[in-house]
Amino acid sequence: LAEPSLTAAKVGEHFQFLRMGYFCLDPDSTATKLIFNRAVTLKDMWAKEMKK
Repeated sequence: LAEPSLTAAKVGEHFQFLRMGYFCLDPDSTATKLIFNRAVTLKDMWAKEMKK
């Protein structure tokens, strides 16, 4: 499930997916099959707090 505006994404553009990390569009993506590769994860401070 993704925001409809992502269908206009171009290779090389970067996006932050809510609470997941930063992603970039894969060159193998098509208009009907979007593929995003994670470039950077986000810190999960909640998981760290739960371990205490």
